[in-house]
Amino acid sequence: MRLVKTLTESRDRIVKQAANQLFQRRPSLVSPGGNAYGEEMTAVCLRDMDYYLRLVTYSVAAGEATPIQEIGVIGVRQMYRSLGTPIDAVAESVRAMKTVATSMMSGEDASEIGAYFDYLISAL
Repeated sequence: MRLVKTLTESRDRIVKQAANQLFQRRPSLVSPGGNAYGEEMTAVCLRDMDYYLRLVTYSVAAGEATPIQEIGVIGVRQMYRSLGTPIDAVAESVRAMKTVATSMMSGEDASEIGAYFDYLISAL
């Protein structure tokens, strides 16, 4: 539960720092015509990132990836495809959250939560 508490208490920091990394690497996302262009669409992107971080947190609490699989992966490709959201950008945002979250933890703890981020990334 210690890891769950750390992830939960650091949620805003993880999402904001990861979003900054994502938008620096992929400025087209926040440029006119990009999927995160404008205040409203950026907020939607941050909301989705927070959603995936919560799924990772649920999986850490459960000690298995079932929450990610059952809640977060089924149907996501079709949904994002229909919305025109680049799935590779979603995966990159999860990768950035992993980088931020694991940098806040020791090696063993980082490895444990990193496995759930990796599961989600590969599922996307």
